[in-house]
Amino acid sequence: MDAMQQGLALLLIVHAWIDGYSAWNRDANVNFFSGVGTSAHRANEIALNVAALEIVREPKPVGFHLTLVGGDSADVVHAGEPQRHRHPVRNIYQASVTCDAKVVQLEAGVYPSHIGFEGFFSKDNWNYTRGWLGELSPYYQSGVKASRSFGRWSAQVHYLRGWQNVSDSNASKAIGTQIAFGGSRLSASFNTYADSHRKFGDVVATLNATPKLSLGASIDRGHDTGANWLGAGVYGRYAIDDRHAIAVRAERFRDPDAGISGFAQTLSEATLTYEARRGAHLILKLEGRRDHSTAAVFNDSNNQTLAIASVVIAY
Repeated sequence: MDAMQQGLALLLIVHAWIDGYSAWNRDANVNFFSGVGTSAHRANEIALNVAALEIVREPKPVGFHLTLVGGDSADVVHAGEPQRHRHPVRNIYQASVTCDAKVVQLEAGVYPSHIGFEGFFSKDNWNYTRGWLGELSPYYQSGVKASRSFGRWSAQVHYLRGWQNVSDSNASKAIGTQIAFGGSRLSASFNTYADSHRKFGDVVATLNATPKLSLGASIDRGHDTGANWLGAGVYGRYAIDDRHAIAVRAERFRDPDAGISGFAQTLSEATLTYEARRGAHLILKLEGRRDHSTAAVFNDSNNQTLAIASVVIAY
């Protein structure tokens, strides 16, 4: 290997992980309802939530970020894409080119959404399942992003190809923004999305109350033609030690006009998660979750109770 090849190899960062689970649901073999449930989608069986391969070249000054995915999550998160089962987008979570232009940082392609408290991969979240605020807002987006930092403050502007969309060429073009503050104890962001018919705003805040206790909160507000929705969530995580933690989440999501969930309903949920880590490569989570809706969306029931055991192996 010559010096150029060695230099290229040093610039590449490769990660891979497998996320598997078993979810118990007394009343159904599929959890949640159509179009949502990007974690623990199947019940009463051992299933693959996601298998992922990530290859990154840091922008010095130009780089890229590629994340390939498979599993139940890949099907659900791309549910809005046309002909997703026959389109390669099903296996792509991120495929973007990055550029550090000193004054501003640029990213173009498919990349994670700037909206929300929880991300798409369970290994990065406090709980195993994702809450309704995450399920009913974008996990990924396609377009161009420009970002810049100003000390503890940062700002982003996005030109997007619609709401969580890669392959639909007829989707409305959109603008997204973010203003964020990151302090030693408090971090917060205000995020927006706007296209010709949908407007959305999101506020997220995280407080490191003590070295072991972290608290979070999020509020979502959306509007579409003839419909409005509002969601709020609170989150907490207590690190027992460097290997064990307990996390809680409570949410309420009101969608009276069926503007985003597909049903005229008010959703509420409470989740308790125990996490155990064995080094950097193994994450175990045990979780109990209770959902309620004012509509019978959970297999013709208003309620859903889940017990989940999961394991993530990462390299």
